Amino acid sequence: MKNIIEIRDVKTAFGDRIIHNGINITVPKGSIYGLLGPSGCGKTTLLREMVMLQDICAGEIEILGYMLSNIGYYDSMQLRKRWGVLFQAGALFSSLSLKENIALPLVEYSDLSQEMINEIVAFKISIVGLKASDANLYPSQISGGMKKKAALARALAMDPKLLFLDEPTSGLDPISAREFDALILKLRDLLGLTIVMVSHDLQS
Repeated sequence: MKNIIEIRDVKTAFGDRIIHNGINITVPKGSIYGLLGPSGCGKTTLLREMVMLQDICAGEIEILGYMLSNIGYYDSMQLRKRWGVLFQAGALFSSLSLKENIALPLVEYSDLSQEMINEIVAFKISIVGLKASDANLYPSQISGGMKKKAALARALAMDPKLLFLDEPTSGLDPISAREFDALILKLRDLLGLTIVMVSHDLQS
């Protein structure tokens, strides 16, 4: 598959307010595609439409060969397993440790043994640059940068080939932001990812 995502003539409106009017985007396999712009211009809205959290008014979005406008329930569930999402604030569950947060997709959507899940979680923790000892910490005990990495590890738990990032460097200091950018590049090459990233940070 040459193009992972194709967006054709997409229109989004809230009442009389038009957010997108005839958006066309092609995301080739293996690329990092940035949706850039100031706050309020519709970047995150478009991402929400791509991950099926919001409907479009007109046009078509095709992801991994699926047309989202007429996708059925079963296919939508299968498609969601093929991508990972890093939300802006991380969206970690405060009552779960980092390893429990990362394991959650595997527990919910796979038949893997607990031993295998533990091995996968340990690997994901390692590749995002966290220490093994961090696994037992809770979100309230870690820095913003560590939360981003833990949320990224969870987004990668199901071995997706497509990764959506919503403002991945938001809230990070400049040094941590550049380190996170480098991590994204490394993971793209290591895991063969295609990445769609929403950002207002032109340096990213």
